Amino acid sequence: MLDAVVVGAGPNGLTAAVELARRGFSVAVFEARSTVGGGARTEELTLPGFRHDPCSAAHPLGVNSPAFRAMPLERYGLEWLHARLPMAHPFPDGSAAVLARSVAETAASFGPRDAGTYRRLVEPFLPKWDVLLRDFMSLPMSALPRDPVTLARFGLAGLPPSTWLMRRFHDDRARTLFAGLVAHVIAPLDGIVTSGVGMVFALAAHARGWPVARGGSQAISDALTAYLRDLGGAVHTDYEVKRLDDLPPARAYVFDTSPTALARIAGLGSAYTGYRYGAGVFKVDYALDGPVPWTAEEARSAGTVQVAASRAEIGAALHAASREGRAPDPPFLITVQPSVADPTRAPAGKHVFWAYGHVPNGWEGDLTDAIERQLERFAPGFRDRVLARATSGPPELAERNANYVGGDIACGAASGLQLLLRPKLSLFPYATKHPAVFICSSATPPGPGVHGMSGHNAAKAVWKRLRAAA
Repeated sequence: MLDAVVVGAGPNGLTAAVELARRGFSVAVFEARSTVGGGARTEELTLPGFRHDPCSAAHPLGVNSPAFRAMPLERYGLEWLHARLPMAHPFPDGSAAVLARSVAETAASFGPRDAGTYRRLVEPFLPKWDVLLRDFMSLPMSALPRDPVTLARFGLAGLPPSTWLMRRFHDDRARTLFAGLVAHVIAPLDGIVTSGVGMVFALAAHARGWPVARGGSQAISDALTAYLRDLGGAVHTDYEVKRLDDLPPARAYVFDTSPTALARIAGLGSAYTGYRYGAGVFKVDYALDGPVPWTAEEARSAGTVQVAASRAEIGAALHAASREGRAPDPPFLITVQPSVADPTRAPAGKHVFWAYGHVPNGWEGDLTDAIERQLERFAPGFRDRVLARATSGPPELAERNANYVGGDIACGAASGLQLLLRPKLSLFPYATKHPAVFICSSATPPGPGVHGMSGHNAAKAVWKRLRAAA
């Protein structure tokens, strides 16, 4: 009998397996697809030699992750590569606000009226960033806070809606960039804790940047898999699990799946009927004949580029997709240009690039034209650079990754109390009513992103249960 079986080989499932194997437990992972990775994969989606990330590509939370930083993943091929700027937000007039490694450079891009406000917002937390992030990403109480005072100060600033925090700024440049940061979790700007979301992304950039993994996001998953195998763990692919009886006997079963799938497989009935899924995304991967012709110079050297003319445009796009049930036009775009930092991702002189906009959950339309019209506003001539494109709407995303229910890449709406209390109201969100069954996906705290901390936290709950039963 195994100590633990993990279902799903995404970053959280692999991290949970590694954490258990490091502590001497026997572990096996079962993955339905032919390769490991979940939301951290790399494939040739368009043309030979163009290596795309079907989902996550830039990794501010990955490079900062307490779980990943405690593992020797660099020995297994993981290397972080940085563009000159972590992120840029261009404007129609050809200027841009930036999120740089330097707080001073970032503040200066907002203009003199908001530079001091931004510095006062983020600088007090940077010296204690590593402790703050560990406390923030370990909640709820999987561990006592190491610095409760700093965590409480962060909570005072981060708990209110981002619309409140943005009132501190005088001009729309800072407000627009910050609104874009909040939108990375597909949350309406007026939701609780959205100030904290924006601050975490900003602080992560100042601390360690927003890098890509050399060769693609698959390198993260491959490094975790190789480390797990060296620890004695096993990984089985092409193994779809439809019920618990499909799995070998084990003392614990850990699911890197959506709550919906977990309830179906483990026979938990209505345990998660109140869990809400959020807006989906429509994503286009591009093979380009050259770099994106951004009008703003700063955007040309940024790994991630947010695309919207104003804070109001971002808010309207999120509201349309999340609350009105329609696709926004113009959409707010999150784009990543991995080959700016990693030229190996495309043939010489060519580039890979992706962009996505938010759409209603389960939407079946085609947002390609709206996405490209939005890109042409900030990068005239973009369409002339396109060699090939691969599109994925909510149905295609859900088909490729069962955790993306209705195209929701956050595996659950990151809004309201569900942003903090996922997948249900509980101090022990990784446990279920079945004593041997646990959940470790991004439907659990701290939520979406390639950081492994949901898997890390769930593994703590599992090994405590296993040791108590020994």
